[in-house]
Amino acid sequence: MPMSDLEQEPSVATDLFGDRIDVARAFTDALAREGEERGLIGPLELPRLWTRHILNSAIAAPLFHGSVADVGSGAGLPGLVLAIARPDVQWTLIEPMERRTTWLNEQVGALELSNVTVLRARAEDVRPPDGFDVVTARAVSALRTLIPWTAPLVRDGGELTLLKGLNAANEIDAAQKQIKKFRLSDVRVEVLGEGVIPETTRVVRARVR
Repeated sequence: MPMSDLEQEPSVATDLFGDRIDVARAFTDALAREGEERGLIGPLELPRLWTRHILNSAIAAPLFHGSVADVGSGAGLPGLVLAIARPDVQWTLIEPMERRTTWLNEQVGALELSNVTVLRARAEDVRPPDGFDVVTARAVSALRTLIPWTAPLVRDGGELTLLKGLNAANEIDAAQKQIKKFRLSDVRVEVLGEGVIPETTRVVRARVR
């Protein structure tokens, strides 16, 4: 698909990224140029790349603080987008596939993101000594599968902030066993971006004790 098919940048992008908009544009352009060829995005994503992927991730940026892990970072959605929007937060992008970690490292270098570490590993093999303040993931797996991968990475009292689809509430219902086992509390769905971005973002948030 030619770059001419890339969705025109929505005007709200400048509001979400502020003085980091040029970095966001550079990443979006790189993903549009190379994403399909390198198996990072599907062939139908260019016409909705900004709306469905970049803004969908960026709208969650205010929810993060301290040290954050993005599990299954893939093309950098949401991890690289959030790291661009929040240079004050330290990000660790956890991704098991070599070709994807190669891409992530290339982008960290090209975009000069000093607040990002790329870790080639499966989430279940990562055990940070102090845990992360927040752990996130987007479009990785159903919640009942995702909780055992992500909750052990969170420090005591930290948060899960997982970007999910329209089925988020049903996923919570189906994950009650895992929610109890991994001591999650205040589990809820928050809808972000109503009246701000074309497609709202649903986030499952929980405290880990």
